[in-house]
Amino acid sequence: MNDSIAIKVDAVSKQYNDHTVALQEVDLEVRRGELFGLIGPDGAGKTTLIRILCSLILADSGRASVEDWDVVKDYRKIRSNIGYMPGRFSLYQDLSVEENLRFFATTFGTTIRANYDLIKDIYVQIEPFKKRKAGKLSGGMKQKLALSCALIHKPKVLLLDEPTTGVDAVSRKEFWEMLKQLRDKGITILVSTPYMDEASMCERVALIQEGRIMDVASPEEIIRKFDKELLAIRTNKMYQLIGDLRQMEQTHSAFPFGDFVHLATREKIDETSLRQYLRDKGHTSIQMKPIEPNIEDCFMDLMI
Repeated sequence: MNDSIAIKVDAVSKQYNDHTVALQEVDLEVRRGELFGLIGPDGAGKTTLIRILCSLILADSGRASVEDWDVVKDYRKIRSNIGYMPGRFSLYQDLSVEENLRFFATTFGTTIRANYDLIKDIYVQIEPFKKRKAGKLSGGMKQKLALSCALIHKPKVLLLDEPTTGVDAVSRKEFWEMLKQLRDKGITILVSTPYMDEASMCERVALIQEGRIMDVASPEEIIRKFDKELLAIRTNKMYQLIGDLRQMEQTHSAFPFGDFVHLATREKIDETSLRQYLRDKGHTSIQMKPIEPNIEDCFMDLMI
């Protein structure tokens, strides 16, 4: 294995008993010390891939390794050297913050004090609540406690499954700042998220949909590959607007993005003619502006 590669996935496929195909011939490499994002909507296959890497479930075919340990043959070593944070809060809710940390430290044969330097920046934020039961914590505090427990044994690799889902915007931002600090300490981090805006926090990302990896690159590289003209458009008839734009010959795609529809065209379009077309369709209060693509635009483009 290449010394610079921490996680390697070769042609991994997985199908569940209900015939749901979760992964299809997935290839992936995550470099040591990298903050890597697995980006995709619910049902894309993110959780399945992370559980395979944690050795919690077996793939139907292909091979995967973490730090050159095979996820099947060397599962004991993998479990001792990774930190795993599942999407659902899974700590002991009837134990206090301090009791949860002590329990997980003891499980791995260490102490809170032994690895305090790794968690201290996180722990100082939850220390005022150390006697509070975990089930009584806010969403953001649960998130920080779960991350502390995942780090308590000083893992080489962190595997985080949608850690910011359902957390407020401030806590999301704080969490990503913590991940960057951990990356700077040499920990390899693979984090999955359905939030496209979080892709920009990663050094590289893999865009995944229906169990297939559609692209792997830095967020900047993915955006540079977008080769369509892009307009943000808003009118008084937003639902009708999508259909009217999709009927145009020049249209490559038209998708709703917040208060606007993003129109991608195969060639530059004359805005005056487009405004007249929309007025002829009964639209008023027309707003239109050229925009730069973001990761979500690129993701939608790859799905077509």
